[in-house]
Amino acid sequence: METNQVGIGPDQYRSAMRRYPAGVTIVTMQTDTGPMGFTATSFASISLTPPLISFNISHVSSCIDAIYQAETVVIHFLGEHQRHLAERFARSAEDRFSDPSLWRALPTDEPVLHGTPLWLRVKVQKLIPIGDHTLVVGLVLRVHQDMDDPAPAPLLYHEGSYFRPQELPPAT
Repeated sequence: METNQVGIGPDQYRSAMRRYPAGVTIVTMQTDTGPMGFTATSFASISLTPPLISFNISHVSSCIDAIYQAETVVIHFLGEHQRHLAERFARSAEDRFSDPSLWRALPTDEPVLHGTPLWLRVKVQKLIPIGDHTLVVGLVLRVHQDMDDPAPAPLLYHEGSYFRPQELPPAT
């Protein structure tokens, strides 16, 4: 006898996924109304040749329309010293770029955040609506690495909070 199973509920799934630590990125783009961006922990490298990446954006995000209009985006890999940026870009959209000392525009017009040890400029290749998110696939056009300073440890997201790797709570 076959049953029609929907699967687990969103609360159980969210609880399980919070236990998996993820690197923290901020995705930024330029729009007709100014810079936009959001914090994302769903970044993945998907191909070496060609160099392709992916990330997800919720259909209820304040940036969803901007992603569908963007030709390019910048993905910032946050260092452990940038928790303030992760929190800022997880808040309301009008606060994200309100401090001009935190960012500048590239010659190609996308906003880039100061002090980010590694960022990628990416051409949006494919947008795939799936579930309550859109999967964004992008072609890496440029890699910027700060080679003068030793690379800081990455900022991680785990159990609903931001951590430096040495701060991660022990598994329960």
